[in-house]
Amino acid sequence: MADASLAPNPSGGFWHGLANPARFQRLSSRLLPFLVIATIGFFLSGLYFGLIASPIDYQQKDTVRIMYVHVPAAWLAMASYSTLAVAGFVVLVWRHPLADVAGAAAAPIGAAFTFLALATGAIWGQPTWGTWWVWDARLTSVLILFFLFLGYIAIRNAFDERERAAKAAAILALVGAVNLPIIKFSVEWWNTLHQPASVTRLGAPAMHPDMLRPLLLMAAAYLCLFAVLLLLRMRLELARRRIEAMQIARAGAAEA
Repeated sequence: MADASLAPNPSGGFWHGLANPARFQRLSSRLLPFLVIATIGFFLSGLYFGLIASPIDYQQKDTVRIMYVHVPAAWLAMASYSTLAVAGFVVLVWRHPLADVAGAAAAPIGAAFTFLALATGAIWGQPTWGTWWVWDARLTSVLILFFLFLGYIAIRNAFDERERAAKAAAILALVGAVNLPIIKFSVEWWNTLHQPASVTRLGAPAMHPDMLRPLLLMAAAYLCLFAVLLLLRMRLELARRRIEAMQIARAGAAEA
């Protein structure tokens, strides 16, 4: 018995062929080993250059090394929510078979990255700013992002009917996406404790290459880790839904 929540919209054509769960399982099984190796490699090189080879900051001293954990976590938190928003859009417009699965898989990962960004930011802020927390625009908007992830997860578990849960969660993901540009541009729109962008600004980055290198390596490590966890959770979710569909089919056959 097919899972109704995975039934594609026939108008999807070619794109639904790419999103076929069986094809996804085959492709992900091939990609996972390479992604795991890349994750380990990027983490080892990023931690070496960040904790050992990179110079200390003349003001923050060794506490600046928290940056190599905090900043990539914040980037991946936003990237994870972008994944939710894109998946939600696809669920509402095309009903792709894997869009809902991708959203369900990405939400807990994104919540974990956001919590890590908030926690490491507090640890970094205490010696740098003299406080663990302040209600400035950047910190508050990232906290809202964390609550959006939790809300998405809660909505998915609030409905007995999976299709209704998928649509409600997709709407929340799209509405909450307005918070992403607020996080990005909050340091430019308002007076905050955070410094303006030094990596993604137009022109050459303001950061020294010896500090930029480990930051980008750690960002690549976080990205590969996100991909590994996302694929694993999607595979697990597909297996769970298949088992549920088989149980429903057996129950229906037993009643017939």
